Amino acid sequence: WTVQAGSRAGSVGLPVPGTSLRIVDPLTLEELPTGEDGLILISGAQVMLGYLEDEEKTREAIVEIEGRRWYKTGDKGHVDADGFLTVVDRYSRFAKVGGEMVSLGAVEELVRTTLGDAELDLAAINLPDDKKGEKILLVLEDRSNPEQARKTLLEAGINALMMPAEIVNLEHIPKLGSGKNDFTALRRMLSETAK
Repeated sequence: WTVQAGSRAGSVGLPVPGTSLRIVDPLTLEELPTGEDGLILISGAQVMLGYLEDEEKTREAIVEIEGRRWYKTGDKGHVDADGFLTVVDRYSRFAKVGGEMVSLGAVEELVRTTLGDAELDLAAINLPDDKKGEKILLVLEDRSNPEQARKTLLEAGINALMMPAEIVNLEHIPKLGSGKNDFTALRRMLSETAK
């Protein structure tokens, strides 16, 4: 007899019976090797038929691969050799800069580390850009100096893809009831300001 582990540290666990997982490239939907991060797809009886009277939204969320219907979760993660799923980020929290997918969460972490302030209130968002498709805009809390932050990031030699195109200050970064950043409200505020 062997005991099968039902959980693993850092993982969300195994799929429930009747559910299949597939990790794919977010652009091509080609299946990725075990352990590699990609878009998480879910298949099973619980996958909806689609959005009521909205075929376009249904096509964005549901894909058929090899005769099975798969729901695009929008989450980024991987499955290990034992089938445990680990979620590492959301694809909605990515910017597509010059054809490359850049994690906005990773940009935020890199900025905090480079500036040496783990508690710094900041947010990275993606906005449309005529030249590169999208650009990264970094918002710092009001007490921070955007020019000094840019200088420090440049001097640290961070990857050009991770470098925010713009750094701005806001008196308050909008928050959700949970206390987390409200990226939707922030994107709307800064989109209107950019017009």
